[in-house]
Amino acid sequence: MAVKDVKKVVLAYSGGLDTSVILKWLQTTYQCEVVTFTADLGQGEELGPARDKALMLGIKEQNIFIDDLREEFTRDFVFPMFRANALYEGCYLLGTSIARPLIAKRQIEIAEQVGADAVSHGATGKGNDQVRFEIGYYSLKPDVKVIAPWREWDLTSRTKLLEFAEANQIPIAKDKRGEAPFSVDANLLHSSSEGKILEEPWDAPDEIVWQRTVSPEAAPDKVTEITIEFERGDAVGINGERLSPATLLTKLNALGRENGIGRLDLVENRFVGMKSRGCYETPGGTILHTAHRAIESITLDREAAHLKDSLMPRYAEIIYNGFWFSPERRMIQSLVDESQNSVTGTVRLKLYKGNTIVTGRQSPNSLYSMKHVTFEEDQGAYDQFDAQGFIKLNALRLRLGAMAGRKGGAL
Repeated sequence: MAVKDVKKVVLAYSGGLDTSVILKWLQTTYQCEVVTFTADLGQGEELGPARDKALMLGIKEQNIFIDDLREEFTRDFVFPMFRANALYEGCYLLGTSIARPLIAKRQIEIAEQVGADAVSHGATGKGNDQVRFEIGYYSLKPDVKVIAPWREWDLTSRTKLLEFAEANQIPIAKDKRGEAPFSVDANLLHSSSEGKILEEPWDAPDEIVWQRTVSPEAAPDKVTEITIEFERGDAVGINGERLSPATLLTKLNALGRENGIGRLDLVENRFVGMKSRGCYETPGGTILHTAHRAIESITLDREAAHLKDSLMPRYAEIIYNGFWFSPERRMIQSLVDESQNSVTGTVRLKLYKGNTIVTGRQSPNSLYSMKHVTFEEDQGAYDQFDAQGFIKLNALRLRLGAMAGRKGGAL
């Protein structure tokens, strides 16, 4: 786009080195007014310094937005995803992926509010986040201009970034003057670490990589027992205490942290085509995922549960690839949410040295029938003779195939 076409831009701003350099670069390259937006998603960092640094770099007070989005993030993004039991490639709880649509949504809202004609982010040209941010932007404001500095500038190394910062009097944290050992992204659901010392998939991650959990070996030698209460698929309380979504997830994070729960070392397939290695910590989310599947096990009809599970990989991929605002995600979400009408009850768990162990589940909507499943006298609840016809009818096509000489299912 032509530089002169941009008059005001809303930047997703963390206050770190990269986005501070981007802020200054936007001012000097595009000669435009910059509005900074910093989202508090529960990343555990003090956000005051981001405001101070923005002011120091010449941003007007009224152009600095720092929003506490923790409740909205948990209620409207994390919880809907957990109703679907979403796991990307079988194990990743999508902690980074699910934060991007909310950031994009709020950026566009601010752009509309302040009359900005462009938005900008600090994602690199190699990763998934550029896709997630920009698909989000275009879904909500199709004519918005998007500035992605990592795809435009010539600051292609950490050294050049530091030189630009020093030349423009941008404060640099002392630990940023050397090569960072790895990069970290965090929010209330998880933290992720990747790059640098983690790029070799054979090398075990050093303990310094894990920031949200104690090691399972160092976790207490005694069990922590908890209950989680659910209503219509969402967790609403812990140990009988009703909690808001963000407060509940925060408490689960603390329980998971002290019991060494939620570590994942994963090589995944990025949407842009390459494989990457990441180390993820999702302590509270891991507990919540296990508990949600447990309450579903006694409240969901078999075929409804199996249909839902068959859609889960597609749903997870949609979120991972950045299509939260797509019609296909909303369609699957409607099905998932409909399935949760009876997913109400309580799950009891033991937390112990990295393990989340279900020890009980109960629900007023339970489909578990003791009189049907018992090995004792069922007083006529189930006629075992019925199974004979059931088995023969299900075997009929195989018997016919065998009669035609196609034994063992041969085609």
